[in-house]
Amino acid sequence: MLYNIHPINLFRALSLALELSNGGLSRHHWRTAMISNRIGEAIGMDEWQRQILVYAALLHDLGAAARWEEKARLHQFEVGRDIYEHAEGGYHLLKNSSKLSMLAKPIRHHHDFWDGSSPSGLAGDQIPLISRIINVADRIEILIRDKEYILGQRAGILNAIRNLSGIYFDPDLVKALNDFSKKESFWLELADPNYAQHFFNDINRYGHMRFNIDDILEIAEIFANIIDHTSSFTGAHSRNVAMVSSFLSKVRGYSEEESKAMRIAGLLHDLGKLAVPNEILEKPGQLTSQEFSLIKQHTYYTYRILEQIDGFGTIAEWAAYHHETLDGSGYPFRIKESQLKNGSRIVAVADVFAALTENRPYRPILPPSKVKSIMCSMVDNKKIDGNLVEDLFKHFDCVYDMVQIKI
Repeated sequence: MLYNIHPINLFRALSLALELSNGGLSRHHWRTAMISNRIGEAIGMDEWQRQILVYAALLHDLGAAARWEEKARLHQFEVGRDIYEHAEGGYHLLKNSSKLSMLAKPIRHHHDFWDGSSPSGLAGDQIPLISRIINVADRIEILIRDKEYILGQRAGILNAIRNLSGIYFDPDLVKALNDFSKKESFWLELADPNYAQHFFNDINRYGHMRFNIDDILEIAEIFANIIDHTSSFTGAHSRNVAMVSSFLSKVRGYSEEESKAMRIAGLLHDLGKLAVPNEILEKPGQLTSQEFSLIKQHTYYTYRILEQIDGFGTIAEWAAYHHETLDGSGYPFRIKESQLKNGSRIVAVADVFAALTENRPYRPILPPSKVKSIMCSMVDNKKIDGNLVEDLFKHFDCVYDMVQIKI
């Protein structure tokens, strides 16, 4: 099974997931990519180099996505250990990827300073050019204040960058910035929330990349690792849901390729949880109604992110509908039983099973007898599919042991 995916659609979607970790939807990665591209154009980078530049910019804070507090600190014009830790974290997430490893080194060094004072010890031209560009673009984006008129901020932002030229930033890049930033259109495009779509459409001319099912699985594993690190209690949750979903699909006669697609859906089913504050995910007591409302948004974001990727329509439904119920009272779309596909029902059963067999801040792992009792009650109340639960119970001890080994 091959996916003919516009790479910019994939990276835009993955980047959107990173924006969720900053108190909802922001545009930090998108605007950093737009600024980076302008700098790349100004210094004469070829199309392939700018393609890698834009993709790296769209994912540059990958290593900080799981922790809201860390991401918030990065959005200040300050220097500290954290900026190097998250860059190193992003590098390790990507370095072994067959499709994304080309982004690992640029992301690793995107906060290295021109004067060589960073932990890596690299200085000047030793720092990858793409990293140097993203460093400048990232700082410009952070200095933009959305509630103030953008052209009124131009002089202050440029002065802040110039003052660090030759210290933090490559002087040649600062010079190029000074030249093209005289155009009011550059700043107005950054302030215009509708311009991003034009930017992405323009980048689309780079064409498609071919991904097979194993390539997609590999990328899904990377993001599942980020998702599960949003809480110390969910270290293997996405992988457990993926494993159980794949297992149940095989019991149901799915092909090997379809079972891999089901695994992808399981790995990414909680992608939208990057929009939920860590303190809520780790709260030891009962959630307030407002906190539960915040939790409910995660499946909506999972769907909206995944549907942007070419050919992911079915995977998006399988992944995002895992809190929909047969009685139509689930969330966020209130899908009716007749419209709830078997793949979505599988992920829902796998999610319940995985959650009940993992530690949570408000309770320990439940014994098998309790897991069975709760799931049977959910079947009786038309929350989850009884046929799938029956399939699970036939292999309960085997699957229960597999989940415990994962944990």
